[in-house]
Amino acid sequence: MKVEKRKNSYRVQKMIDGKRYSITFNHKPTEREVMQGLLELSKTIPVKGSFLACAKSYVKSKDKVISPSTIKGYTSILNALPNDFTGKDILQITQIDIQTTINDYAATHSPKTTRNVHGFISAVLKQFRPDMVIYTTLPQKSVYEHYTPSEDDIRRILDACADNPFYHIPFQLGIMGLRRSEVCALTLDDINGNTLTINKALVKDVNNQWIVKQTKTLAGTREIYIPDSLVSEIEQYGKIFEGNPTSLLYGLNKLQDKLGIPRFRFHDLRHFFASYAHSKGISDADIMSTGGWKSDFTMKSIYRHEMNSKAAQKQLFDDMIRGANRGAIPNN
Repeated sequence: MKVEKRKNSYRVQKMIDGKRYSITFNHKPTEREVMQGLLELSKTIPVKGSFLACAKSYVKSKDKVISPSTIKGYTSILNALPNDFTGKDILQITQIDIQTTINDYAATHSPKTTRNVHGFISAVLKQFRPDMVIYTTLPQKSVYEHYTPSEDDIRRILDACADNPFYHIPFQLGIMGLRRSEVCALTLDDINGNTLTINKALVKDVNNQWIVKQTKTLAGTREIYIPDSLVSEIEQYGKIFEGNPTSLLYGLNKLQDKLGIPRFRFHDLRHFFASYAHSKGISDADIMSTGGWKSDFTMKSIYRHEMNSKAAQKQLFDDMIRGANRGAIPNN
């Protein structure tokens, strides 16, 4: 959004339904202030159009501040909602319409997905009908039982692919707390000695194409220590990983089936990292910092405890990688 300097003020203009609207600031606004201004402006403009049209407008107003994967998720929700709901004039939508739509959707989808759909519907209505009170009854949340790989699981997996750096390198990074998307976006330029910089991720955009973007939160941008053995392996291989998150999960599942290990997600390697670090007395703050967690809510639902100190990372990761690659993770 272009910010124009006008004498002692700044102006942002936006076309809505063929009419030009302006927002004026007495200082140069930040992107957040512009978005907030546009939100407040939208509340003063008479609403017209279907839910679908308003929802598309809602997504478009946020396409510069939310991730491509989030936009893709919003688009999928719109495609999944029935036409008799999305085609209805947004001013005519009632609580019964919302409840009926959610009931039908919940019949064939998980509680979590259903709640995400309701969250999107509520967000659109909050922007275009801020006075509407929504009190939908939602399906009870189902509890996902995280499977945290055991030390033996990790040892066997790393041992089985020890001669295949295509998987051996990213799996080691996984047990250091990296997400699949982060591993797949890494380049050799992100390594400086024993320091690995994590500042981007490989995700799908709204057109289902893989793109590299910045990490989702400030907490996701971080530097961690990586052991000499891993640095040497990457140098010999000449790269970190060439593939996408789907191929990485496929390789992990293939190894799990071959070894007779219960299937778990690549993301569950992060859970192993958290549990292992906690067992070694690493603080919550350091675990959050190393793993790139924004808050401790998710982290503490898996294990408990933080690791800003490179010295603490060095001891933990040296022990973890050395033990896993040699057949036994040490229990000091």
